[in-house]
Amino acid sequence: MEKKSNVSGMFAAVTIPICAIVAFLAFYFVMGSKGNFINDDPTGTPKDGNMLGVIYKGGVIVPFLLTAFLTVVVFSVERVLTLMRATGKGNISSFVKKVQYHLEQNDLASADAECDTQKGSVANVIKAGLKRYREMEAETNMSKDQKLLAIQKDIEESTALELPMLEKNLPVIATLAPIGTLIGLLGTVVGMIKSFNAMAHAGAPDASELSKGISEALINTATGILTSALAIIAYNYFTNQIDGLTYGIDEAGYSLQQTFAEKHK
Repeated sequence: MEKKSNVSGMFAAVTIPICAIVAFLAFYFVMGSKGNFINDDPTGTPKDGNMLGVIYKGGVIVPFLLTAFLTVVVFSVERVLTLMRATGKGNISSFVKKVQYHLEQNDLASADAECDTQKGSVANVIKAGLKRYREMEAETNMSKDQKLLAIQKDIEESTALELPMLEKNLPVIATLAPIGTLIGLLGTVVGMIKSFNAMAHAGAPDASELSKGISEALINTATGILTSALAIIAYNYFTNQIDGLTYGIDEAGYSLQQTFAEKHK
């Protein structure tokens, strides 16, 4: 488990700098390519319908927004893959019901086999609980309450080992939700400052500079909102998935304890 934690921590530490490098390279060499602009002039006007050139005109704040956006995308993909492994094979509710049925029949071997087939976080916790269940059945020097407490403690310890893996990197996504909006707002303010400066220039408005400033403001606003929206949707989706897994663990763990209590009076 410690090895997995180190790998996950390294992934988090490396991902953001890589996303920043990709974002800056894309901004300067892809969006800022001469082919995106009239007369091959990146300081001029983007060609009609060329969105890469339009985004490039958003200014120096854009690569920071792209970094946040790419980070949300990469961490979201990583969380999807992790939760797919944690969910295991098949439906969790069906798995829990099968385990409950085997426990009622006192068929621990079949319950174990279901865990081996499911191979998810819920299965890992229940398998640990089943192991302690067997140990408590053979134990003769403990009271029933002590045995139940031992089973409960083992389930809680196994759950405590699984949950950090499920929740890993979610704080990054949650943090990027407001940060995306704030960076976009900063770009908006910078763009509006340029617009007002253009209006005050030489006592007469400069239409070109005015439109450039407004364009920069709107591009940063749109990119910031998109980044924040994606981060919020991803965070809520992942927390909902984790809640479902946690509920499955609690339900199966409770069934394990109840079955032991009923069959060992």
